[in-house]
Amino acid sequence: MIRSMLLTAFLMSSGTLFSQNLKTVSYQDGSQKLNGLVTSNTGKKLPGILILPAWKGIDDEAKNAAAELEKQGYIAFVADIYGEGNIPADGDSAAKTSGYYKKNFEAYQKRISLALDQLKKNGAIPDKIAVIGYCFGGTGALESVRGKLPVVGVVSIHGSLAKDQTRKNEPIAAKMLIENPADDKSVTPEDYNNLIKEMNDGNADWQIITYAHSKHTFTDPKSSDYNPMMAKRAWNHTLMFLKEILK
Repeated sequence: MIRSMLLTAFLMSSGTLFSQNLKTVSYQDGSQKLNGLVTSNTGKKLPGILILPAWKGIDDEAKNAAAELEKQGYIAFVADIYGEGNIPADGDSAAKTSGYYKKNFEAYQKRISLALDQLKKNGAIPDKIAVIGYCFGGTGALESVRGKLPVVGVVSIHGSLAKDQTRKNEPIAAKMLIENPADDKSVTPEDYNNLIKEMNDGNADWQIITYAHSKHTFTDPKSSDYNPMMAKRAWNHTLMFLKEILK
């Protein structure tokens, strides 16, 4: 069993798992067309996982996560936050576009909510849904909690932890796992401490796991920050958390 989990985590972290069976699901936010991806096990009434991708939109890391989560017995849906025609071409445009949604967090929460609706329409059990997010998507996982979206738990994987401090801390119902790389220069000590205060003020069930010798995008095999050992551990921690809260 342990050997199987380690092999799975290695395949995930090395980028060798690519699902050929993800299906495109088109949906709308007003006049904006959105194109998400769903696993092939739709309609089976299983726990559901919403995957929020990094700042360049749906990528191989998000697709790989969906493919593996299907094997673990979940229906997975990869959200399209930006919409058709708005996918960033480079880092500068990704920073600008993701920055818009970080600032206009209610628009971000709405796009997440619309994706959750699609996950449920494709068979996910409504009271057994979690959100995981990478980078910008990790910020979205936190916004799912802040927006009181109907999810059991969230996993923020090297997400931005910052929140405008003019926003009030609210009660938190969802369980929270924060996977934070130790050497992430985008997370300040102030951001880190403010998040802990936010979670404690909200009486949340939370944990933070910090990964040594790891920079910002440590789970992405295509990144220069990639740390295969820590990526493997992070994925196993994600699976353990999801199993606890959803099964």
